[in-house]
Amino acid sequence: MPKRRFAAAACMLLAAGCGSSGVSPVSLPNGGIPPASTPGSKYAVSYSFGSSPDGSNPHAPLIAVKGKLYGTTQAGGQYGLGTVFEITTSGTEKVIHTFGNGSDGAQPYGGLMVSGGVLYGTTSQGGKNGVGTVFSLTTAGKEKIIYSFDTTHGSNPVAGLIANGGKFYGTTLNGGSKGYGTVFAVTTAGQERVLHDFAGGKDGTLPYAGVIDVKGELYGTTEQGGSANDGTVFAVTTAGKEHIVYSFLDHYDGEFPQGGLSDVNGKLYGTTTSGASAGAGAVYYVTTSGSEHEVYDFHGAGDGGGPYGTLLVYNGELYGTTGSGGLYQYGTLYAVTFAGKHSVLHSFGHGSDGTIPYASPVELNGKLYGTTYMGGANNNGIVYSISP
Repeated sequence: MPKRRFAAAACMLLAAGCGSSGVSPVSLPNGGIPPASTPGSKYAVSYSFGSSPDGSNPHAPLIAVKGKLYGTTQAGGQYGLGTVFEITTSGTEKVIHTFGNGSDGAQPYGGLMVSGGVLYGTTSQGGKNGVGTVFSLTTAGKEKIIYSFDTTHGSNPVAGLIANGGKFYGTTLNGGSKGYGTVFAVTTAGQERVLHDFAGGKDGTLPYAGVIDVKGELYGTTEQGGSANDGTVFAVTTAGKEHIVYSFLDHYDGEFPQGGLSDVNGKLYGTTTSGASAGAGAVYYVTTSGSEHEVYDFHGAGDGGGPYGTLLVYNGELYGTTGSGGLYQYGTLYAVTFAGKHSVLHSFGHGSDGTIPYASPVELNGKLYGTTYMGGANNNGIVYSISP
């Protein structure tokens, strides 16, 4: 299988319809039809991103820190190469860092994590070698590049980090000794170690999502590779021993997972961007022993298609977004029970509403908050809130 560099792979990240969900955006309907939200859900656009120096095109999920929300935009800012922003629940937003100055990082696709009151994240580009960074940032805006990737040790991280035992763990989409991406560990002092170099073929390739810790072992997904080249769920120890937990099989159970995993009592829940019975993706779970089960198959029109993000587990249900489908064909916010009962909470795309939500929402004080990559008053994306 040929290697696919970041510029080509970004199609799956940057545009609805680039994936294989089979659903393309259409023109918005006229006539003042209200957005299709569940009755009583109180959906609202909290903030519409503007033009420089504001950020634009948020791709990652938000995180909640001390009653405020923090996130990244992959574009916009003073240099047009992305930002970290803070927003209150009432919709007051400010940019706390703009990327792209000198050897700073650029184009952050991944989300943030907080440790000791400090934000940590990755950028897909920039740094000393131009292929991405790990950075820290205080909420007051003081930024530090912890590590700059090179091709040998991985390149183009597009997912966030997790912390474990004084180290941060993550993935790079490309690079490594075999060129198909890596799982890495890095300390706050900048000491980086590659835990696994993906090899393509039956091994995975193109790990878009980050990893989670399940009983001391790291689990994640690759968008391609595996026995059918439709993607994998993998496990790797912190000592670097990797094995494929499950290989996806296209129409049978889904293909091309780009979202990460959510651990619920030993079952790892996730999504595939396409494949399954209707070709529009699925919600699934996999056990750590490799048994896979379809929870819900998307149909691509009314219920959405092309789910990209890592699922939020809240109040006994799974919450996520689709990048296309729904009433206006610009994506949905949905809930699905563990038994597979699905409901659309909101269909994106009417008027100045957001469009193409890549990331799943986060919960804060009983409300869900999320982002859309485009749409809003300036078509640069939005932050929204909804009461589930």
